[in-house]
This record gives sequence, structure tokens and C-alpha cells, in this order.
Amino acid sequence: MTSERPSLALLRSMSDEAVLRVLLDTPRLTRAQLAVATGLSKPTAAEAIRRLEAAGLVRDTGERTTGRGGVGSYYALADAAGVALAVAIAPDGVVVEVVDPAGTVTDRVREDVRQPATPASVTALLRKAARRALGARPAGSVRVAVVSAADPVDRVSGDLVQLPDAPFLLGAMSPRAVLRPLFDGPVLVDNDVNWAALAERDARLAQGQQLRDFVYLYLGEGIGLAVVADGAVRRGHRGIAGEVAHVTVTGPGGTVLPLTELFAQLGLRRPGSIAIDVDRLLAALHRPDDDRTAAALIRAVRDLVTAAIAFCDPECVVLGGPWGTDQAVLDSLRRDLDGHPRGVPVERAVSTGEPSLSGARTAALAALRTDIVARIPA
Repeated sequence: MTSERPSLALLRSMSDEAVLRVLLDTPRLTRAQLAVATGLSKPTAAEAIRRLEAAGLVRDTGERTTGRGGVGSYYALADAAGVALAVAIAPDGVVVEVVDPAGTVTDRVREDVRQPATPASVTALLRKAARRALGARPAGSVRVAVVSAADPVDRVSGDLVQLPDAPFLLGAMSPRAVLRPLFDGPVLVDNDVNWAALAERDARLAQGQQLRDFVYLYLGEGIGLAVVADGAVRRGHRGIAGEVAHVTVTGPGGTVLPLTELFAQLGLRRPGSIAIDVDRLLAALHRPDDDRTAAALIRAVRDLVTAAIAFCDPECVVLGGPWGTDQAVLDSLRRDLDGHPRGVPVERAVSTGEPSLSGARTAALAALRTDIVARIPA
């Protein structure tokens, strides 16, 4: 019985990948250092570098070692390895970042959104921000784009979906159609709450906590929910799972009404808009002389959370967003859920700042690195 030995082509490919992956994590290394880091012999590492140089993935930096011993050349990823775009489309603005293979944001452009936002106005802002961020870069340098959008996203087309009472755009738009003329790579689009949930997963992992089954509830100008099961976001058949704004909740006086209507009844919408007035809502939550509004809000959030617990069986419920992370909301919700037959911890999000963009940026970097490795010569 004879065992099959790996082919020479496979061995070369494995050596090339080992060298390339080390250079993805280290700015520059000599051939000797690459041999040590990969465990390859010096001649094998040198051959891998030569092949990667010929493929345009690695370059000689022109820098040389100093000191005793022979002079060594430093190698790094070539500029042709490419960059990724991380994009956030939100009610307050459109942000486009250029991310290099090391994960560094080399350029960032923001364009403010004027309300009321329309698909045409946001499309124009996205195109303008992307062009400004790319500058004089050749189209081929951008390998992938990842977009976070504050609207429902069709999982097949990547288009933003128009739903009744959407708090942001008043119609559908296509980020892919906007970005594709600027470069040839793939464009991945998903809802901002989904990206925020993945950023939360990664932030907790960095803290040594493996949170793989949880519900992420975003409470801000709009309301959204993401379900993470086995470490992955569950998007549903069309990709719009978690659009909970129309879930019926208990309103004032025990009435049952859609969640979106509750904010109208409580006078917590922005003038001429269906977006939640977060400043007014937070003021109501902390007003000591009238707790009726606060009680109605907490009761509605409790209805959402208990429904999510019943259907998703999460390890915990994470609250994010400008009023989801408010201590009064957390404390009140925990008291309301105390004694619930399926008690699940309710926790404040640890990924703050720009969690949706952070999640998109992480995905863009991972996709860029996968693309670079895939271009190793066969």
C-alpha cells in the first residue's frame, strides 16, 4: 500500500501562503526572519518570496539590515495587494473608510445627511464620499467593499428594502449599484444592527468571553434586533429578520398597538418624522415627576425582550444604542424581567462608539485578506 505524497505544486502553494500570512500580520521582514516565522528553510522561504514578488503580492521595500553579518533585504506586502472599503450609511451621515491589509484605516471621509433623507440624496452622498476616499487610487486597488446600512437589506440583491414607517430612507436604494462603477470587487451589504451584533461578539471575545448565542436589541432613532446563534447572524429568508418596529406591544392603559405607534402616542417622534426623538425620550426617562412615559417605554421593551427570549433561547440579551445603554433603561428592564420563568441576563453592549462600522470594517478586512491569499499562483 502506497501513500500519496503532496505534489510539488501543492507544497509550493503552502509555502507561499505561509509567507504571505506572516506578512499580513507584520509590516516588514527579511527572508531570514520569514524563514523563522514560518518554519520554512531559508531556501524555501526565498523561493516563496520570489514567486510572490512575481505575482505582485510582495515587494522589496528597499530597506536593508544593518550591523554585523550579511546584509538582508526587508520584504512587505505590495501595494497591488489592494485595500478594502468599509461603509456606513446612517441617518446622520455616510462614512467611507479605506482599510489596508494590516487593518489600518488609511483614509476616512464623512458626508452629513440632511433630513428628510431620500434614496437619491443618500445615493449622491455615498458616491461622493467613496470617490473622495479613493482619491487617485486605481480602480483595481479596491478588492472588496462591506456596507452597513440603517435600513432593511435584501440578502440576495443587497438593496435597501422599503418597509412601512421606516425611520431613515423613504424608499429603496442600491449601494452595490453606486459602488460597482468605482471598482470591480464584490460589495457585501447588511443591516447596521447585524454588523453591530457581530462587533459585540468580537469585542467580548477579545475580553475572553465567548458569547455565541444572544439577542442584540438596538434602541436609538430606530429600533432593530439581531439574532446571533452559534456565532453567526441569522438573517431570515429575505434578510430582514429582526425588523421588530411593527411588533405589537402593550401601550398606555393596557392597549395593544404596534411599537412604532407607541412613540407617536407618547409624543416621542421627531417633528415631521417617524424617527424617535432620543433626546426627548431620555429626558422623559429621567423625569422624576412623571414616570408614566418611562413605564410605558420599559413595558414595550420588555414585551420585545420576552418575545425574543421565547423564540431564540439566547444566553443573554444585549442592549445597544443611545437609549438602550442608558442605565435607567437597564435597571428598569431588569426589574421588570425579575422572576420571568425564562430569566435571561440583560446586559449593556460593550462595543460602543461606532459598532456597526466596526463590524463592517472587521468583515472588510477578513474579506480582503481572503482575496489576497486566493491570488497566490497555482
